[in-house]
Amino acid sequence: MVASRSARERKAAAQAGPLARVRIEVGAQEQFVYKITCTECTAKGHRPWSAYRAGADNGFMAAMDRWVFHLREKHPASDAPCLEFLAAAEQRLHERRTQQDATRARPD
Repeated sequence: MVASRSARERKAAAQAGPLARVRIEVGAQEQFVYKITCTECTAKGHRPWSAYRAGADNGFMAAMDRWVFHLREKHPASDAPCLEFLAAAEQRLHERRTQQDATRARPD
């Protein structure tokens, strides 16, 4: 059975920890778009820092990876269940960068 949007939102919020505010919306291609905002940090003036990136991959893994990196960098003393995925997030980031470098190095 597929979990409802609200159930997924509750689970993601629990994993993200107390500093996160999580919302899930339905995107243009009928996919879930995860929006994780920090309750303490701001970006661009008054707006809260967010793992959401317009036009970028905002699925669960991508948003949670960005959130894990934010926690580690800005809130190193924080304790959130998602931090157990830090090593996997770093590995995915390394793989993406390697793939991007290989794409850029190819002649047209």
